[in-house]
Amino acid sequence: MRTYDDTFSGQKIYPGKGKLYVRGDSKIFRFQNGKSESLFLQRKNPRRIAWTVLYRRQHKKGISEEVAKKRTRRTVKHQRAIVGASLDVIKERRNQRPEARAAARQQAIKDAKDKKTASDSKKKAEKAKSAAAGARGQAQRIQSKQGSKGAAPKPKPTSR
Repeated sequence: MRTYDDTFSGQKIYPGKGKLYVRGDSKIFRFQNGKSESLFLQRKNPRRIAWTVLYRRQHKKGISEEVAKKRTRRTVKHQRAIVGASLDVIKERRNQRPEARAAARQQAIKDAKDKKTASDSKKKAEKAKSAAAGARGQAQRIQSKQGSKGAAPKPKPTSR
């Protein structure tokens, strides 16, 4: 015995029952009764009508108890080394007393600041030295590439 599924509701249509609807583009639709045909022609969404198979499937209705819920897997925490620090170093730092860690941090910050001030003072000294050399060599004019190749110098503007 051949049965068909209702296009709208998804229920079975037995021989001798239901309606066949053929659309203009020759697509065939089968309906169990006038109710599902009417709802289809009103362009209702079968996923929003509670008694259709599609709705029941979407909202997980009528699923047998045999299907047990899937067990959720617990995430297991692992400690891994970070680039630049091995796991032993990380554990050692974690087990340190907070005061010792704070002191070490303050010392590291102080060292970094001292290093920065030293490099800044060195830069200032270099800058002053180059400025002094520039003042001495002021008479010697810096030429452009074209001027060094022998191009005629630009005329100085006499008025604004």
